[in-house]
Amino acid sequence: MLDIYIDADACPVKQEIYRVATRYGLDVILVSNSWMRLPESSRIKLVVVDKGADVADDWIVENVAPNDIVVSGDIPLASRCLKKGALVIGNTGRPFTDDNIGNALSLRNLLADLREQGVMTSGPKPFSKKDRSRFLQALDEAIVKIQRANKINSYR
Repeated sequence: MLDIYIDADACPVKQEIYRVATRYGLDVILVSNSWMRLPESSRIKLVVVDKGADVADDWIVENVAPNDIVVSGDIPLASRCLKKGALVIGNTGRPFTDDNIGNALSLRNLLADLREQGVMTSGPKPFSKKDRSRFLQALDEAIVKIQRANKINSYR
């Protein structure tokens, strides 16, 4: 079954995910280090994990299944989820794939090294309406792709 997992602590597109998931009848699992308010729905679940580095990420990786969707801007988490067969979409709608995750990890590590050396690097751009639109399109495309693949596989 297709579920949507959200790395929820800093996700700016939760409301959009709820609407799309409702339209398709999908379950949404938010994973966070703290409690947050959710819409009234039996299809939306909050998992609060202990505080600590990568605790939420570890929970997602342990529970995600092939053909689930993970929404996160965390590149190492995206890499781990891709290895489990999940589709991963960044908060701005950028899909992470086997083809681009290596470059994303390399760039992330390079920028982290530069920051550690005291070289100033800029942070991410502010989240925009265009990012929100691109995210909605990417989420819809991912759901349709998985549903089509599952339909084809069920006929075999």
